[in-house]
Amino acid sequence: MSDIQYAATINAPDIEPRFRHPQIFEVFDGLNPGEVMELTNDHDPRPLHYQFMMEREGQFEWEYLEEGPTTWRVAISKR
Repeated sequence: MSDIQYAATINAPDIEPRFRHPQIFEVFDGLNPGEVMELTNDHDPRPLHYQFMMEREGQFEWEYLEEGPTTWRVAISKR
């Protein structure tokens, strides 16, 4: 996905923690099928991935673009 055009980009540390996951899901839900959002975080967003698997099963693809040690980037595409 290196040449992909992202429909949205989110820098998670810029979002207040209590609003972080809801805002990420709101952006994801606004994507059209086939569109991709890029998420940047300061830690592995594995808990968010698990939440996606529970709440949006079969609706997304998750691809790590960068895996630490200080920055994690993930491409989340909508099926």
